[in-house]
Amino acid sequence: MYFWDKHKTITSYYELLSGEVCERYELTQMEYDILMFLNNNPQHNTAAEIVKVRKSTKSHVSTSLKKLENKELVERKQSEDNKKHIEIFLLDKAEEIVEAGINAQKQFAQNVLKGLTEEEKDMCINVFDKICDNAEEYLREYKENTNET
Repeated sequence: MYFWDKHKTITSYYELLSGEVCERYELTQMEYDILMFLNNNPQHNTAAEIVKVRKSTKSHVSTSLKKLENKELVERKQSEDNKKHIEIFLLDKAEEIVEAGINAQKQFAQNVLKGLTEEEKDMCINVFDKICDNAEEYLREYKENTNET
């Protein structure tokens, strides 16, 4: 399928750039992705939100968070109001890694969008958002239909 094959090319290039950061800081791709996710989405700072938004498995997120804690890159804090609500925060030690990740993300965006006008970039974002919204809708419908049986 054309779209899927092209998607894999883009993903492979992103993983090449982010892989350099992972190698430099001895991180797995999942650990790197979680650090960058927390930096770019501070409002989604629980394990459940990481799983939901990133479409990751609970076990992978849990294992990676434990490793990040052991490396003193993140900290989990229990809410005083709700003992079951545990938020995850980046620690100062993660700052250098996140900065390298931001640079990799900027390089990725600059390279893959090279030659596109601002109008074309906006159009790509809009079309991609529609594709993702359609996929989300069908995933939701599928889950609803399989839960009914």
